Amino acid sequence: MPPRSGGNAEAALRVGADVVTVEEVSEAIARFGDRYLMRLFTPQELSSCQGVPSVRAASLAARYAAKEATFKVLRPAAGLDYRSMEVVRRDGGWCELALHGGARRQADQDRLGHFALSMSHDGGMAAAVVIASVGAG
Repeated sequence: MPPRSGGNAEAALRVGADVVTVEEVSEAIARFGDRYLMRLFTPQELSSCQGVPSVRAASLAARYAAKEATFKVLRPAAGLDYRSMEVVRRDGGWCELALHGGARRQADQDRLGHFALSMSHDGGMAAAVVIASVGAG
């Protein structure tokens, strides 16, 4: 029987979700420029988010929401570098989550695996959900 919510047993899944306004990201880009972009996003993420500024900001906002959702799944005791959580766009158009450095170590320590990612942006909002299995590997 699966563990009940609130019990002592570790759940089989961890879920994190986050919502960000596109305006917040757009304003941060305008105010801080490359310093903001390089602190939060990998070169691969930046290259996959090109185009007119409004579309770029929406795509980056979705990636920022994905990173915040990943923090909620990882539950680190200390801070992690945002760039250690990377949204990778695949040739087919979907995105996956790749963990590096401290994020990868935290996931391994907590036996988290099989990360799933869903992102969306519409109407000035961007959202992401991240799910990881517990006890993998």
